[in-house]
Formats: sequence, structure tokens, C-alpha cells
Amino acid sequence: MILFLKLLAAVFVGGIIGFEREKIHRPAGLKTNILICLGSTLITHIALAYTENMVVLVAAIISGIGFLGAGTIINTPNRVLGLTTAASLWVVAALGVALGLSLFQEAFFTVILAYLVLVVGHYLEIKLNFGKEDGRKRK
Repeated sequence: MILFLKLLAAVFVGGIIGFEREKIHRPAGLKTNILICLGSTLITHIALAYTENMVVLVAAIISGIGFLGAGTIINTPNRVLGLTTAASLWVVAALGVALGLSLFQEAFFTVILAYLVLVVGHYLEIKLNFGKEDGRKRK
């Protein structure tokens, strides 16, 4: 029963970040964020319940997400795109680890802060015209 609650929370938490990313048309959207959070929650739960060295599996989650995040980064001579998407994937994986460890309060507080950073940061970028000098168009 506790695994079901953890996975349900992972769908909710990953969905919050994924919704924000989807809303502004970023490459890793709703489904990607939910699946990353679900996977890291399940792996952490399994590691906690069935292994003696949980740290190795959690470290594998974080490095694996680093690989996915690297795939979202586009480097051109004048700019680097996708860093926020990569960072949000990393946070979503960490949220899944927290949920896998039954740290519900910590995960929900963190997802609220992450969502606020993404929404307020995007708003400030638009209002303050960050990125305009390199020709990017903000939505």
C-alpha cells in the first residue's frame, strides 16, 4: 500500500513540474517528468526495501538523469539552451528519490519551491528581457 501512495505522489509531483515545462513548450514536458519521478521513486523504494547498499542505486539514478539532461542541452556558438530543462529533470529525479524514501513533506515543499522558481524565473526573464540580446524569442 505504501508503494502505491509513493507512486501516486510521484505522478502528482512530477506532473506539477512537467505541466510547467509543457505549458511553455519545453522538450521535456508532462510525460517525461512524470516518468522520471515514477522511475526514481520505484528504484529508491526497491533499494530501500531489498538492498543493503541503497546509496549505489540512488547515485545511479542521479548519474543516469545527468545523461538524459545532457541530451536536452543545445550548445551553439552564441548561446546554450536547455540548461533549465536539464536542471528540472535532475530536481524531478531527486523528488522521486525523496518520495521513495517516504520523505513526503520534503518532496512537496521542494516541488512548490521548484515550481515557483520556474514560473517566477520565466516571468522575470520576459519582463527584464533576459536573452533578448542573443536573438531568442520568448513565448
